[in-house]
Amino acid sequence: MKSSLRTRQEPRRVSNGVIIGAMLLSLCVLSIVKARYCATPFGKAEDQLQEQMNSSIRMEPEESSPARTPGEEEDEQEEEEEENGASATPATTTAPAVTKTTPTAVPATAGNRGKVSKGGKGKPTCYMTSKRSERCDASGDIRVDGNRSAIYVSGIDKEWKTKPYARYHDPVAMAHVREYTLKPLPAAEAPACTRNHSVPGFLFSNGGFSGNLYHDYTDVLVPLFISTHQFRGRVQFLLSGMKPWWVAKFTPFFRQLTKYDVIDVDNDQEVHCFPRIVAGATFHKDMGVDPRRSPGHVSVVDFKRALRRAFGLEREAASRGGATGHGKPRLLIISRRGSRRFLNEREMARAAADAGFEVRVAEPDQHTDMATFAALVNSADVMVGVHGAGLTNMVFLPRGAVLIQVVPFGGLEWLTSVTFKDPAADMEVNYMDYNVKLEESSLLDQYPRNHQVLTDPYAVHKQGWDALKTAYLDKQNIRMDLDRFRATLREAMSRLPSP
Repeated sequence: MKSSLRTRQEPRRVSNGVIIGAMLLSLCVLSIVKARYCATPFGKAEDQLQEQMNSSIRMEPEESSPARTPGEEEDEQEEEEEENGASATPATTTAPAVTKTTPTAVPATAGNRGKVSKGGKGKPTCYMTSKRSERCDASGDIRVDGNRSAIYVSGIDKEWKTKPYARYHDPVAMAHVREYTLKPLPAAEAPACTRNHSVPGFLFSNGGFSGNLYHDYTDVLVPLFISTHQFRGRVQFLLSGMKPWWVAKFTPFFRQLTKYDVIDVDNDQEVHCFPRIVAGATFHKDMGVDPRRSPGHVSVVDFKRALRRAFGLEREAASRGGATGHGKPRLLIISRRGSRRFLNEREMARAAADAGFEVRVAEPDQHTDMATFAALVNSADVMVGVHGAGLTNMVFLPRGAVLIQVVPFGGLEWLTSVTFKDPAADMEVNYMDYNVKLEESSLLDQYPRNHQVLTDPYAVHKQGWDALKTAYLDKQNIRMDLDRFRATLREAMSRLPSP
């Protein structure tokens, strides 16, 4: 009888074991799925930004180096020493960079052969300096033929294509950047030099998203500063995709980095020959510089100093007593015409005046005179605006000023943090955010209360960057709660340095 009972129970035990095993396996699978696709909605800012923008990071070929190659730091130190020794004159001198020559090629002798590696360290000519930026660096017989998008280099054994714009993780931006090809010398099709330069050439692009002020700084100007300040003016800028109005806007800043006029390399009909060429600026972080990685260990504060010199900004520090030290602090409201505009801007200005501020309202755009607007921002002690490119003008705020970023409704904290909150501290700016409540958003007039856009922003985030942008950035305006705004202004006032 017992034997018969045991026989009937054994299949049941086996079945129970299978069920338990299946349940455990299911839990493991669910954990993996959750970790990959269902992480907390507002996790790491940069991870979220890359995921929502559907960006792909360029994979490095087997021959290239990792993001930071062994010996790169030492190479940067050597480069700085060479430039310091080669240039005792400041960047404001006007020594000629170019001599006109007859159309003859520079001879490829043993002394001027390009170096694939420097100092025997095996460093490649082209390598990723970050997941956003690539740098090509070669010396010797260098000929730049912008009309053919070609750079002829002695000492390399195969072609290499590069785009000199620091946004490699973003295929949409990179689609608007001209590609250059490094080609080995000697080559039958290599053109003869028409202009010889005595200083290194530096190739970069203002394609991509240039023209949007935030991208001007994050993708071009900050990386350019990181990559060229150590030349102390002895470098010739070669700009691909040149927009004349863009160059005019930032020429005062370029004068802090180079003694020479920027060359429109795509269209000037010359073959430029250099002793050295660097193509592509190095990206560290959004609107920022990592002093541990930068030549000379410069920081974003040094970048701001360069901007102050460029635009003649005299005010170094903010004060509760304003510019004079015994007046009112100035509040600058960044206005917008399109989306994300303040619907009660005048009431905000009156509330700020009642709170003890001298108030200015300004709306920058592509045609705003940079020097004039920089001076206005530099005169402010507090700047407030809705998330957008206009807040990039924080680079002109004096030390100790307060930036109030108005964060639109929609769970955008991850985006507003990586773009302006995180850079503010390194820029010596006090940061505050004002998170818009649903009752302050115009979205309440566009959607029923139970609509997903209002009830579950993260579900919209998961649909991708375009869905997020359309719902929360392109179609939203803000009517500030004046009581909340007054409280924010009191906090901002308390954070300002005493006169």
